[in-house]
Amino acid sequence: MNRVKEYRNRQHLTQFQLSKRVGVARQTINLIENNKYNPSLDLCIKLAKTLGTDLNSLFWEDE
Repeated sequence: MNRVKEYRNRQHLTQFQLSKRVGVARQTINLIENNKYNPSLDLCIKLAKTLGTDLNSLFWEDE
């Protein structure tokens, strides 16, 4: 579970726009949002910075 799509929508970014900002293919963003790909720590950090949040908020599952 992650909140990439939620935070991306808050920033009014398309998957393509986000992918360009973090240096991956649009399909990678789609896979991450659909929990079909586990990004590297480096990519997680880039996503969090780009989306204006921290790793815990973006990727940590609530209990």
